[in-house]
Amino acid sequence: MSTRRGEVDPAVLPVRLPPLYAIVDAELAARHGRPPPDLAAACFDGGARLVQLRAPGVASGQLEEWCDAIVARAERYEAIVIVNDRADVARACGAAGVHVGQGDLPPAAARAILEPAAIVGLSTHDATQVAEAGSQPVSYLAVGPVYPTGTKATGYAPVGLALVHAAAARQPARPVVAIGGITLDRAPEVIASGAAAVAVISDLFRGDSPEQRVRAYVDQLGDCAPASDFP
Repeated sequence: MSTRRGEVDPAVLPVRLPPLYAIVDAELAARHGRPPPDLAAACFDGGARLVQLRAPGVASGQLEEWCDAIVARAERYEAIVIVNDRADVARACGAAGVHVGQGDLPPAAARAILEPAAIVGLSTHDATQVAEAGSQPVSYLAVGPVYPTGTKATGYAPVGLALVHAAAARQPARPVVAIGGITLDRAPEVIASGAAAVAVISDLFRGDSPEQRVRAYVDQLGDCAPASDFP
């Protein structure tokens, strides 16, 4: 699956996602002295094949500059780049798609901006939102926060693994990405609950380097498979 727009086969929508969904948060990266393209490069070098660029409040010019650099790096690995919220930037930079939240641009409007084969992800935080997503043109669902997290204030209480499992059962055609408080130790139980992928943000900075941390996730997730007997 290519990072360049228009090269994803429309027949594969919804998409098959790699098990690690690495999120490059511009504010968090800055606190660690890492420009977003640098952090994304470390993720790709460590084995990540999907990176989301999240930079709320950043000017369009700066965001496009970062996105262009990340997409160029991703092409070396045939990796996927998703842009948070900004469908216009995703299209301009040739990213694979966009991720939107409940209060962002509606999925249908985001898809109208993008190429027909683009990936559109949607955040969900409760059973009602999961159910409503079934009638929307989304490629995958993000479910969370699964655990308590200090990275992003969502206004929602942790949903636990039960909602991840329920979402995967209710929307079997759409991959479920679990997000919120995910760590290397927790990742196997999250995948076992039915998630197709785990989204990792702050835990990228645990350990010696983001590249090594990503490699640890890739190695561990390669041994995991969704379980059908989750309680």
